[in-house]
Amino acid sequence: MKYLVNIRFLSYFLFVFFIFSAQSCNPSAARLPIQSSKKSIASKAMVVSAHPLATKIGLEVMKQGGNAVDAAVAVQFALAVVYPGAGNIGGGGFMIIRTKDGSTDALDFREMAPAAAHRNMYLDADGNVIKGLSLDGHRAAGVPGSVAGMFAAHERYGKNKDISALIAPAFRLAQKGFSISQQEATRLNKFQDAFTKLNTTTPVFVNKKGWKSNDLLRQKELAQTLQAIMDRGTAGFYEGPVADKIVAEMAAGKGIITHQDLKNYEAKWRKPISMPYKDYEVISMPPPSSGGIALAQLLEIASHYPIKSWGFQSVNSSHLIAEAERRVYADRAEHLGDSDFYPVPQKNLLDPAYLRKRMKSYKPSAVSSSEELSAGSFAPPESEETTHFSIVDAEGNAVSITTTLNASYGSKTVVTGAGFLLNNEMDDFSSKPGTPNFYGLIGAEANAIEAGKRMLSSMTPTIVTKDKNLFMVLGTPGGSTIITSVFQTILNVVEYDMGMAEAVAKPRFHHQWLPDQIYYEEGALGEVTIKGLEKLGHQTKLRESIGRVDAILVRADGTLEGGADPRGDDHAEGF
Repeated sequence: MKYLVNIRFLSYFLFVFFIFSAQSCNPSAARLPIQSSKKSIASKAMVVSAHPLATKIGLEVMKQGGNAVDAAVAVQFALAVVYPGAGNIGGGGFMIIRTKDGSTDALDFREMAPAAAHRNMYLDADGNVIKGLSLDGHRAAGVPGSVAGMFAAHERYGKNKDISALIAPAFRLAQKGFSISQQEATRLNKFQDAFTKLNTTTPVFVNKKGWKSNDLLRQKELAQTLQAIMDRGTAGFYEGPVADKIVAEMAAGKGIITHQDLKNYEAKWRKPISMPYKDYEVISMPPPSSGGIALAQLLEIASHYPIKSWGFQSVNSSHLIAEAERRVYADRAEHLGDSDFYPVPQKNLLDPAYLRKRMKSYKPSAVSSSEELSAGSFAPPESEETTHFSIVDAEGNAVSITTTLNASYGSKTVVTGAGFLLNNEMDDFSSKPGTPNFYGLIGAEANAIEAGKRMLSSMTPTIVTKDKNLFMVLGTPGGSTIITSVFQTILNVVEYDMGMAEAVAKPRFHHQWLPDQIYYEEGALGEVTIKGLEKLGHQTKLRESIGRVDAILVRADGTLEGGADPRGDDHAEGF
């Protein structure tokens, strides 16, 4: 059986081999700029991800008979190579799956606090938060979940039973190298000092001459780790030589992940959040993601107002959206955490009567006071360096997956000899509940650090159906802006009749209760709307780009439209 599967995928391996052989024979070919497409129309299948090479790998898996989950596994491992700032095997994430028969599932492979973790681990003798300890270096890392997650998803839903064939393209990319984009070069250069400071040996990401567009990035140690995973499955990562290297790295940098922590890690299947919105059904992630509950609250609130007639980013619609977001983020701060450790009041939070009560203080002509909206405590900040990809296969299966290392390049620490970056997800816990952290924000008890607990996240992988048929697959990176970016993208399509590429590209805005202001990116809202919002009492602030939505829309004629975010190297392609 394994022989037959390998025959089926032989043409794919030859395709990958041809690419790398061409680069090896022609040095200039390895320096060719990465080309990305922001809109793609296809009749059968579609992949939209943060990197063209990852998108093409996922697409090729489906061309050779694999399904959407097979493609997702291949894309995830490929992103660990070609998009090291957020793609990973040393991090974690969430996956929403909808099968061709309409059944749905949610997979939690979020990182986990090590057994030695405790609520005061980032505090000094006086009980103050030690700046940077939860962000930088070895002690910031939670137990990685990405490898376990990919194997769990494949075991339950994969069509190609030889998972090593799905990891092989990533292995080849790591071993042979690939040409980096200008955006990747800029990101790598930004963190050169951190890579040097926070590692026990010099990692491959350090380039004393500075990185340039089209430079070749080879990651031979990462290739060895991928080979171990191909050979031994999850045991190739969570046990054996790779696990030994992780633990040795912990010892070298005063980290706390042990062999037992690695061996004990399991991905968890959970029941998705499902919510109606007019003629649509929206399926998203439950805790420890805050995304599904928060998105459901926003959609329920929005359903009672004439947003469409008010117009896209008008004063009225933008004011309503900002006021809804303020209330939802206040709830998020107080009530959401890992439901295995904290009794999240999910039913109450999603009760339409409760949400109507929350909106009673909403005034169309003025901003509500933050004190009226208070749910108790401020939410801690969340890094925006995450990645998302969306996949639909020819059978109608769909996968929406968001994954992260937390900060850009995670803790900036590479496991010596294993070649992959460790996450810094421990910073997503509340370092000291009830007291401002070094950002000046306060975390809640629901998200306090506990051994074995999974930190709260805003990741919101989402699938939307219409009349019980697949309609949209979407998600985004962006830290605390993830929820509002997904929310606004859905509204762009279902309320403002945009296509997928247009909906993804439209400039966005964001309110998260506190700080009490509307953040907007260049081109969002417009001068008239900004002045109107400020007249109502809102504070507004221009900021860098918000999110990088990668999404797929099933159009009225049954074709698929992929929308890749123009804010990055993201690429949409189908067949």
